[in-house]
Amino acid sequence: MLKLTIKKRETGKAAKLRAAGEMPAVFYGAKEPSTSVTVSEKAFEKLWREAGESSVITLEGLGEEKEALIHDVDVDPVTERPRHADFYIVEKGQTVKVGVPLEFTGVSPAVKDLGGILIKVMHEIEIEALPKNLPHEIEVDISKLAELNSKIYVKDLVLPEGAVAEADGEEVVALVEEYKEEVVEPERTLEDIEVAERGKKEEEGEGEAAAEEKNE
Repeated sequence: MLKLTIKKRETGKAAKLRAAGEMPAVFYGAKEPSTSVTVSEKAFEKLWREAGESSVITLEGLGEEKEALIHDVDVDPVTERPRHADFYIVEKGQTVKVGVPLEFTGVSPAVKDLGGILIKVMHEIEIEALPKNLPHEIEVDISKLAELNSKIYVKDLVLPEGAVAEADGEEVVALVEEYKEEVVEPERTLEDIEVAERGKKEEEGEGEAAAEEKNE
């Protein structure tokens, strides 16, 4: 299991912490009080890439080791570097609900041979499972999409042992649609509009003349 060292955070400005290579964070849980800590920014970035937000990690350095999920990360919109992290402490023996990314693998014959278009309806799925069984990602084998309009449903996904999907089994995860060439109407010029308007007026004039003749 991936491990991350945490330190008790003393009162101070976040900018000063980051200048020292540290990043502010907090951990909490159903039976765990909220505690402010700091972590190495570099160590956290490396661990975050490996674990994501669906794999359990171990926090060490403050008493007893704690199993946690990376619950939320605040990212700088300019540098794209993490600025703060929330860790949710999981209870041993208790299931948790987590959104797990879907990893699409393989090649769809319906796309490769029949010219269909692959539509990924879902990109992650929420599951309930024991922390030890939480996966980093769930694979979706699109090689099963052999015909046009074929679909992969939630019930077709291979989940970890004991895991249950929160979504209905009949919900679509991915499908292949038939390619339909879009008909692009030619742009209308000012001259086209004027011609159309003249034609419309002429038709209206002819209609009015016909009505007058009928009344006479």
